[in-house]
Amino acid sequence: MGQGRILIAKPGLDGHDRGAKVVARGLRDAGFEVIYTGLHQTPEMIARAALDEDVDAVGISIMSGAHMTLMPKIAELLHAQEQSNVLIFGGGIIPDDDIKVLKEAGIQEIFTPGTTIGEIASWLDQKLA
Repeated sequence: MGQGRILIAKPGLDGHDRGAKVVARGLRDAGFEVIYTGLHQTPEMIARAALDEDVDAVGISIMSGAHMTLMPKIAELLHAQEQSNVLIFGGGIIPDDDIKVLKEAGIQEIFTPGTTIGEIASWLDQKLA
């Protein structure tokens, strides 16, 4: 369990990073190599970090409501820098109606409040195998 390099990112002005830190720590404990960007990252900074760190997946944590703009922009930038093979997943307060649109924009999975670290780790293991 836990093979791969994962970037956990906090885009935008959202200052709520407890969930991102819990996920980062939990995935690290599950055996993944985790890089956490810290707060207030632009989509460009996140895409650059994904390239620089040669990650297998990018996890985006958004609690601010800006998920419909920021998540697709990050997916677009990863694709533009030829990182289409990088998994993109997200979490936070995201309405059910938005999840389908985000998946169509290239976000492979959305984890909503109540999802366990084990569920996220299992999903990553399946996708990165």
